[in-house]
Amino acid sequence: MRNILKKGSSTRRQCSFRLMIIAAALATSVMAQDSAFAEAGPAQIRKALFVIVDGISADVIESTFTPNLDAIASSKGYTRSTVGGEIGTASESPTISAVGYNSLLTGTWANKHNVYTNSIKAPNYAYWDIFRILKHARPGASTALFSTWEDNRTRLLGDGLPQAGGHKLDYAFDGLENDEQRFPHDDSSDYIEKIDSAVVEDAARVLRSRGPELSWVYLQHTDDIGHRFGDSPEFTQAIELIDSKLGKLWSAVQARQREHYEDWLVVITTDHGRDAETGKNHGKQSVRERSTWIVTNSTRTNERFESQPSIVDILPSILKHLNVEAPVTVNEEFDGVSFID
Repeated sequence: MRNILKKGSSTRRQCSFRLMIIAAALATSVMAQDSAFAEAGPAQIRKALFVIVDGISADVIESTFTPNLDAIASSKGYTRSTVGGEIGTASESPTISAVGYNSLLTGTWANKHNVYTNSIKAPNYAYWDIFRILKHARPGASTALFSTWEDNRTRLLGDGLPQAGGHKLDYAFDGLENDEQRFPHDDSSDYIEKIDSAVVEDAARVLRSRGPELSWVYLQHTDDIGHRFGDSPEFTQAIELIDSKLGKLWSAVQARQREHYEDWLVVITTDHGRDAETGKNHGKQSVRERSTWIVTNSTRTNERFESQPSIVDILPSILKHLNVEAPVTVNEEFDGVSFID
């Protein structure tokens, strides 16, 4: 009996020893996995902000002191781009504001989205806008619009219209141009600059406090000054002023990235250039009227970005960053491709 007990005790000790080895191996494996996870970190939440500052041709933005745009672009985030579709083809589109906005919003040219003037008579909502695409893919995604022109929401996006996909915006700040008591209209367009300022202040506040997954900011003042003064010191001053406003948006994005572990894509562009003669006009297909630009903070730009992309490339680029797939029938109609890998 004593021998049996000794043998059993020895066996138990051996079993215990093996179990300790196995437990140690499992612990080592778990710690290795934890270490690997810690190194990789949890996936950052991806968010995007796109901004349209109206009517600034590429040559003018390049010759103007814009420290905030430069900071956003860093070393590789600036490129010249184009609007207006392909000259001489069905996609040729007027270099007009609402036409350019909708080409960005839908990733298509005017022959598809059917916006040819600022009156926006009959937009073709069969070509989905970026907010509709995001809400279809992720119904719970948060969205916001901050705009100096109300028609961006009501006409181009058709927010709330069944044929345009219903309500797609969780937050909207616009329509101030209709409040003539607060913003008395004047010939010098100072009221538009004041509205731009209010739009930026609200956008910076909401971006920092709520951090919507997709936001659009539209600012108008530069185009108004371009129409009044053309190529001039006044136009340059208006661009410098808009750059200071963009700095407030950039600061809000940087705060979100620091405080909430978010991966933000910022894309800033314009909707058209200006005529070569005076800089007061646009709408045709001259090189300067078609010449625009894109600024982004992305470090994942590809060859498309370096080879003069167009305004219709912005939508697929934002979708790529957000990891959003458009429905096949919508994706097949895009005229642009992503400049982000």
